[in-house]
Amino acid sequence: MEELFGQFSLGLFIMQTVLFVGLIFLLKKFAWKPILDAVNEREDGIKNALLSAENARKEMANLQADNQRILNEARAERDGMLKEAREMKEKMIADAKNEATAAGEKMIAQAKAAIEGEKNAAMADLKAQVSSLSLEIAEKLLKEELSNKEAQVKLVEKMLGDAKMN
Repeated sequence: MEELFGQFSLGLFIMQTVLFVGLIFLLKKFAWKPILDAVNEREDGIKNALLSAENARKEMANLQADNQRILNEARAERDGMLKEAREMKEKMIADAKNEATAAGEKMIAQAKAAIEGEKNAAMADLKAQVSSLSLEIAEKLLKEELSNKEAQVKLVEKMLGDAKMN
């Protein structure tokens, strides 16, 4: 170790010290300030980037909350529209059923009236035919009974006897 420190020279030491102090002075004057400015600028840039990232994160959270709110509103509106459509469909079905029932009842009433009319017409026709047949039968019977003189006299006497009793 003595070899390392054995040849100590005071002039060399002073010269190196002066050079070192000069180097520090030059660095301080020309390089230290720009380096510190660059480091400070970099630090400010990082702080700004972190603030921007934090603001972006908050804004993203707000956007997500807004999106969720809008999505919930859209779902509620969709549910309302579906409910309204269901109610409208049920009302239309009920109205159609009511109209069909009313139309059916009207048709049944008309059919009953038509049947009743046909029945009355048929009864009147049947009565007319029965009376016509009865008259024809009575006419034929009377012609047969009144074909001889003796039967005519008996019938007249019988009718006169019936007429006196009444």
